[in-house]
Amino acid sequence: MAGVVAQINGKPILIHALFRSNPSRSSSPLSLPPLSWRKGKVTMSCKRSYLASINEDVKAHLKHAIPVREPLAVYEPMHYLTFAAPWNTAPALCVAACELVGGHRSLALPAASALHLMYAASYTHDNLPLQESCRPKSTIHHEYGPNIELLTGDSILPFGLEVLAKSDDPAQNISGRILRVVVEITRSVGSQGMIYGQYLEIESIQSNGCGSCHVEEIERVCEKYEGSLYACAATCGAIMGGGSEEEIEKMRRYGLYVGKIQGMTNRIKGNDKDLVKLVEEMRGLAIKELEGFDEAKVEAFSSFLR
Repeated sequence: MAGVVAQINGKPILIHALFRSNPSRSSSPLSLPPLSWRKGKVTMSCKRSYLASINEDVKAHLKHAIPVREPLAVYEPMHYLTFAAPWNTAPALCVAACELVGGHRSLALPAASALHLMYAASYTHDNLPLQESCRPKSTIHHEYGPNIELLTGDSILPFGLEVLAKSDDPAQNISGRILRVVVEITRSVGSQGMIYGQYLEIESIQSNGCGSCHVEEIERVCEKYEGSLYACAATCGAIMGGGSEEEIEKMRRYGLYVGKIQGMTNRIKGNDKDLVKLVEEMRGLAIKELEGFDEAKVEAFSSFLR
């Protein structure tokens, strides 16, 4: 796996390419083993297995939260569209941020699951046969008509907040954290976040056509769409992990850079030198946000940059 060398706290580390897992579909509910409340040391020496283990836990949590049950007309398309959306690393970033500030993974899984549901709803709407986008289009077969996909996408959004709200446990005294995360998520996916990013992209396509956008336009779209999603993911993880305000804001900025990098690299057409230079600059800014955290955790955390 190719990577680049960077400095963290004066020491060289290798920033590996982003790990991606493939989307999966299950037609039956999966029992989710309970995770005890504890603060433990996180070992992140194997970056691929660390990110893979987070993805597996988030998928298991989602399958447990969305079993195929009656009424089938509601839950079958919801289950299908949730797992048909391509898997990105925003949920994993949420969990990693939680563990980076000293929290236990179980605290962040509901928020990470809610984030994927928000993305799945956005992806479903963005890939209806009636719309155009410069982002890579889905190659999956549309098992449901546009009307069902549109309505199901609408229903996935509030369901994500329900999954998060149900995770509240008075014994853990985390109600305030969950409320704060709800505010973060609704703000990031709303009219000033991901939805605005989709609007900007459609507006740009109508004005310029795919592939002819200026770097500034691409950056603006990515800041609002992927940037909002990843900044929210990192912020929510740090909140649920009990991070300080300084740590939370560092994670917010780090997530914003990661999201913008992801969005811009996905939209690069050919070898756009200006865009490549901008991405490299943002990598450097993102790395600076990791200074001051536990070095053993930071090394694997850096895998989110590519």
